[in-house]
Amino acid sequence: MNSSDKRQLPGDPSLPSSPEALEALEKLGNGSSKYSVEDFFRNPDKVAFQLSPSGEYLAYMGPYERRRNIFVQALGGTAATRLTNETERDIAGYFWASDQRLVYVKDSGGDENYQLFAINRDGSNARELTPFEGVKIQLIDSLEDNDDELIIGMNKNNPMLFEPYRINIHTGEFVRLALNDNPAEPITAWMTDHDGKLRLAIKTIDGVNHSILYRASETEEFRTAITTNFKESLDPLFFEFDNGSVIFASTNIGRDRSEIVRFDLDKGKEVGDVVFAHPEVDAGSLIYSRKRKVVTGAIYSTWKREIRFFDENRKQLQEYLEKELPGYEVVVASTSKAEDKYLARTYSDRSLGAYYYYDKNTGRLDKIVEVSPWLDEADMSPMKPIQYTSRDGLTIHGYLTLPKGRQARNLPVVVNPHGGPWVRDSWGYNPEVQLLASHGYAVLQANYRGSTGYGREFWQKGFKQWGRTMQDDITDGVRWLIAEGIADTARIAIYGASYGGYATLAGITFTPEIYTCAIDYVGVSNLFTFMNTIPLYWKPYLEMLYEMVGHPEQDEALLRASSPVFHIDKIQAPLFVVQGANDPRVNIDESDQIVRSLRARGIDVPYMVKYNEGHGFANEENRFEFYKAMLGFLEKHLA
Repeated sequence: MNSSDKRQLPGDPSLPSSPEALEALEKLGNGSSKYSVEDFFRNPDKVAFQLSPSGEYLAYMGPYERRRNIFVQALGGTAATRLTNETERDIAGYFWASDQRLVYVKDSGGDENYQLFAINRDGSNARELTPFEGVKIQLIDSLEDNDDELIIGMNKNNPMLFEPYRINIHTGEFVRLALNDNPAEPITAWMTDHDGKLRLAIKTIDGVNHSILYRASETEEFRTAITTNFKESLDPLFFEFDNGSVIFASTNIGRDRSEIVRFDLDKGKEVGDVVFAHPEVDAGSLIYSRKRKVVTGAIYSTWKREIRFFDENRKQLQEYLEKELPGYEVVVASTSKAEDKYLARTYSDRSLGAYYYYDKNTGRLDKIVEVSPWLDEADMSPMKPIQYTSRDGLTIHGYLTLPKGRQARNLPVVVNPHGGPWVRDSWGYNPEVQLLASHGYAVLQANYRGSTGYGREFWQKGFKQWGRTMQDDITDGVRWLIAEGIADTARIAIYGASYGGYATLAGITFTPEIYTCAIDYVGVSNLFTFMNTIPLYWKPYLEMLYEMVGHPEQDEALLRASSPVFHIDKIQAPLFVVQGANDPRVNIDESDQIVRSLRARGIDVPYMVKYNEGHGFANEENRFEFYKAMLGFLEKHLA
């Protein structure tokens, strides 16, 4: 790479470590383990299966030139046709638009400006549907009963605002369905009814108040049905099946944990009994039969995913699949339009599982493929739910994975805070966790305050607490491990991505006595610059971010106190920093700042930057390189 090329690269091209320095870490990571990094992070040969609407064909994702591409085969057949030829970037997702045509999305180098493409089942009539540079698309409605069109959102006219379009998937012709031209009160979401009519929109007012707009038909103007502050939400799920004024929605208005209700948009109020509520966690979402027009169940998460069934037919299907596939969680991944043919996916905390085809008419259940047959689940480590009490009395839920065959005493530990931060860790197979456990590390994952799923009060306790009580919850989890005798106090690392990367930096900055070393993956280091570099399509939520994280002017002292980059003199632990140069969420400058500041103190910080990646590494070879270097870094400092 010559100097003129370097000037075109994001960030400071002089900062990333030399390939030789990173290769030295990789060599250290090639320690004794039955499985390699490649075993945990290679692209499966066949994954992400979907049935065609008729149930006669299967589509799946598989590798071509190391990138995930789309393949199609007839059900029961052995020969598959590869439809796409992507070699630069994995296809991010796809679906059947009709029995003849598939639609897919991909971005460029991790920039998250997803574009829409379509191709016929036989590989003909391939077309880029949204060939607009710098434009991002969103799927609003796949229009299951319309073989020729979709409804998508595009920020084509203003990078901050998404407008709805009906687009022809054969020709690419599109028609705008509604305006979104008021940046002061932008519409941030659109929703159709079961006939594909655009009937509902969500408008953001001042970034913190949200109005649900409703119209009885597409010939009418939208009007406000209800306005709430973002702390009290009403999240529409879908319309009642008569396409009237009543929707199913998840709400925490007047309650702590969200519940699923029916809400009448004409009357602006809840109607009837609560559809579903859980005494300990938020209600989650609903599943329904499109053919039979009935709600079949509610999905929610305690320590793992669970379903409360309302419909006997759907309950019997689940019971049959679980009886035939014992010992695994079973999810219906796809179904034919007639709802007589199904794809089932199994999984557990120790397995990526398998896909099965079930024909309700014949009663046959056939295995299609194991997703990762090269991994023996008997060698993997269980992910166990845990809970502990924070220093101010909160119950913190999480997971602890112990290396298989090792006593839970004086173990090296990797603390792994989740990103978001307004999401939660869930039970299931995690390749990072299994990789670390296979090399002898215990892994702690804590759903610290601010995590979602545990009610509004628990979520709000995380407001303006980056590096403060949110971090205390993680620290208290480490102290709990020490008190239980599980952790070796001289061998505790912290590793996280995104907000987890911030928590990693905060951990070694504000509690330097705890951590032996740290790995920051696309993490925030400076809350001021983070706020200034958010994507334009996040701008409608900026005032909400100010309330949840802090205002750069009104909370200047708070943000400065919570930004690791201003306190690097406190950092003692060795640090490894990893960044995708095209990251639209956490700008590369966040990593550059912490590396530059530490190196100015004479501290060598290994720094891996990939210039064809964004918010996390999608390309297989980059994942291999990163996780080998991670293992080498941990081996160097925790051995």
